[in-house]
Amino acid sequence: MATRTFRKLGRSGMLVSPLCLGAMNFGNAQFGCDEKTSIAIINAYLEAGHNFIDTANVYSAGLSETIVGKAVKARRENVVIATKAAGPMGPGAFQSGTSRKHVMRAVEDSLRRLDTDYIDLYQMHRLDDQTPVEETMATLNDIVRQGKARFIGISNWTASAIVEAVMLTEHRGWEPPVSLQPQYSIIARDIEVEIVPVCLKFGLGIIPWSPLAGGVLTGKYLRGKEPAADMRFGAPGPFQKIWRERLLRDRNYDIVDAVLAEARKLDVSPIALSLAWNLDRPGVVAPIIGPKSVQQLNDNLAALDLVLPAETVNRIDEVSQPVLGYPHDFLRMMRQMLEQMRSAPAKN
Repeated sequence: MATRTFRKLGRSGMLVSPLCLGAMNFGNAQFGCDEKTSIAIINAYLEAGHNFIDTANVYSAGLSETIVGKAVKARRENVVIATKAAGPMGPGAFQSGTSRKHVMRAVEDSLRRLDTDYIDLYQMHRLDDQTPVEETMATLNDIVRQGKARFIGISNWTASAIVEAVMLTEHRGWEPPVSLQPQYSIIARDIEVEIVPVCLKFGLGIIPWSPLAGGVLTGKYLRGKEPAADMRFGAPGPFQKIWRERLLRDRNYDIVDAVLAEARKLDVSPIALSLAWNLDRPGVVAPIIGPKSVQQLNDNLAALDLVLPAETVNRIDEVSQPVLGYPHDFLRMMRQMLEQMRSAPAKN
């Protein structure tokens, strides 16, 4: 099965596989897979020589963490476990967010569910605008100092908050974040505008979630046709409705059409093509895959054997350019003007 050299996680010494196994589907009765299938997927992934598993306390209301812990128990030291806190575990004032009170309780709960003494990468799942960044980073520093986590990361934070977190940890001598877990795919390239440059500047490894845009880049969602009830964006619920409205739109179908066309030219799957594109973006360490079967896992891992031709990447990049707002659109216009001026023939 496909393998590729381990990659460093940001500026840390942690070595992780170039495709991270995401555990959001594990134990999810609505659109995921049961415990037996989940453990089979984990075993197949680890036996293929990979080592990086990402979960969160909110996935399947904690069941995902329990499944991951059970599956890796006998080989814990060879596995890099990443989990997250900050998502809502209930309606209470201290059941979500990144306050010291919630995070200190959340890490203990995750350790118990994972049945482990430590978490390799402990991440804040979202930016909590009700809690000062300083409080959150001080709390995470304490968690590392107490031996409950080896490294810390953040997910779904703005560029300005990432900069604030990095500068605070440098100034205070606290444990710095080593990674960012953002949404990133051929369809969703917004982070290239500000967030990727920030990660490159401060050495944060990027761990993209939803590199297949929730399966949209596989071509299984058809333009003008309602998704089936057993598909992620066809299942009932507010979460699915929001994502269906965000992803199943004409612009994205145009991008999918281009991806499918390029995949046919190369005689590869759109899954492998989309993941290979993501794997080679600046700053990316390990896109997170979310298979619901061992066969899907193998289809995802096939991306590690694929090197995309430059012309393929250029065509995909052209059709999927992120929309820029001010001042980025203005700055891009100015760069284009300068390029045209410099390339124009000199006047006598």
